Amino acid sequence: MLHPRCLPQGRQVIDPDLLKILANPLEPDRPPLREEGDYLVCTKTGVGFPVVGGIPHLLPEDAIPVEKMKEILSAR
Repeated sequence: MLHPRCLPQGRQVIDPDLLKILANPLEPDRPPLREEGDYLVCTKTGVGFPVVGGIPHLLPEDAIPVEKMKEILSAR
């Protein structure tokens, strides 16, 4: 399921086929997620979820609020 290849920075990437089926579990219409480095970000709301060791953490308690996610992404 998870692709073992790594980016030059050493981050693992989510297999594109898996990414196609992952969705924001907090939204009733389950909008898709996009990969942003070590995070998956909701394409509708901007809420983020960490990817740790190549494993997406999609539990509600792991969600990163929109404003915090913006800070994280702008610091890169």
